[in-house]
Amino acid sequence: MHNLIFIIAHAPLASALRQCVAHVFADRMDTVLALDVEPEASVLQSLTLAQNLLKPFGDSSMLVLTDVMGATPCNVARQLCNDRSARVVAGVNLPMLWRAVAYQHEALDTLMEKALSGGVQGIIQVDAKMAQEQNTEGKKK
Repeated sequence: MHNLIFIIAHAPLASALRQCVAHVFADRMDTVLALDVEPEASVLQSLTLAQNLLKPFGDSSMLVLTDVMGATPCNVARQLCNDRSARVVAGVNLPMLWRAVAYQHEALDTLMEKALSGGVQGIIQVDAKMAQEQNTEGKKK
């Protein structure tokens, strides 16, 4: 059984990240959930929406990925996970999400560690000049 991955972020980030999962892991879309927290939504309103999204999954364990520590999506995630087997990670990025989906079958603590390392390893300074040289190599003169 795969752990659920639940992305809770400011609208439209959660849905956009979930759509990116389909590019690489189309077969896992049924275990990756997304909740876009709208600007006017309260924690209570968003928590209710999150709970409704989770109802079909019972007490499945899950990794919740959220965008900003201390913001409404993170506060929703923290409250949502009080009574279940879950971990919350703030600072979601696409490499983190893809790593999480790739290791979704692992134990929850291992899954969280893999997601964290994927997020950190996905942040790399890119030499813009080098990228420009690569773009011109393939062009015909």
